[in-house]
Amino acid sequence: MSSAIHDRGRRRALAALGSFGLMLALDAWAEDNLPMNPAAGDPALDFVNALPTYVPRKQVKGTVSLWGHGSFKRDFVGPLVQTWTAGLRRQQPAIDFDCRMYGTASAIDALFTGAGNVALLGEEISPAAAKAFQRSKGYAPTGIQIATGSLDVDFFDYAHMIFVHQDNPLAGLDLAQLDAVFGAEHRRGSRNARVWGDLGLDGEWARAPIQPYGWKIDEDFALFFRGAVLEGSHRWNEVMLEYQHARRSDGSQYDRGQRILDALAQDRFGIAISNVRYATAQVRQVPLARQAGQRFVKASITTLISQEYPLVRIIPAFVDKRPDGHVDPAVREFLRYILSREGQSALVAHSAYLPLGERQIAAQLGSLA
Repeated sequence: MSSAIHDRGRRRALAALGSFGLMLALDAWAEDNLPMNPAAGDPALDFVNALPTYVPRKQVKGTVSLWGHGSFKRDFVGPLVQTWTAGLRRQQPAIDFDCRMYGTASAIDALFTGAGNVALLGEEISPAAAKAFQRSKGYAPTGIQIATGSLDVDFFDYAHMIFVHQDNPLAGLDLAQLDAVFGAEHRRGSRNARVWGDLGLDGEWARAPIQPYGWKIDEDFALFFRGAVLEGSHRWNEVMLEYQHARRSDGSQYDRGQRILDALAQDRFGIAISNVRYATAQVRQVPLARQAGQRFVKASITTLISQEYPLVRIIPAFVDKRPDGHVDPAVREFLRYILSREGQSALVAHSAYLPLGERQIAAQLGSLA
């Protein structure tokens, strides 16, 4: 559903009720316009029902000025944010909200200029945004994890996964080995892996050259991989084939992730970055470990929530907290609400993101204390 349709529905609800019943109107509108989460109902999410409920530390007054994730074309989290704000207002009626969901690119700028006090990102903070904040304020922004990226839902930060051809006997890879394959600088201390024998395969595979396939290296998806695997290096394997979205003859979009795995399906000696949403019978997902000697893990709802899977995506909110200061009380209560049973239940019901795990929630609450 487009943002224009969302806006028309919201205006009709408000016009019908006027100022009386404003929050009821927004709640009803949100309930009618929420995306379906394919993970809802999965037993791996049952723990959310046992999370601690939100309990105000005290009644506070102030304004949460929220900027970030969303756009005029796609209202990714508008209904979710409205559900969060309505829920908190019922328990903290003196907190006001000013929500400007103009896109992730606007969020950190708003934070360091003082236009906003919470930056909600749709992906990890970019190196450029982090540097801009640091340059302006003299210290780094404080990040709070609020959600886990999806397993395989487009536009909801699906996990990056590694694939090989179905004939490939590779058992798994650690991040240093991934860096050896896809990178050239090797900040993890590895060396070039350019034939499959470099990764321990023998027989016909030992001398076979590795052909990497991946995202276009100067676009957002590659930025995540560069940080998570190459440790920020800009130097990629010079033979990697890069893919962008394309248009089919009928005008439909041919997703880059699908193009990558379709190419891999025709290459027995290839290796690819993509996602299981695009997988075919000709390719298989490679389990990963963070370090050599650790257990290899495949991406699943369970391993993403626990953050055992190395290439999980995390959705953060950032606040401006001086090294010797405290989080604004209204902002703190808003973030505590998001991390509560009510907030994480709303996340599951009203978006395609996954909740944070219990251990991660405890850590984030500790940083807000």
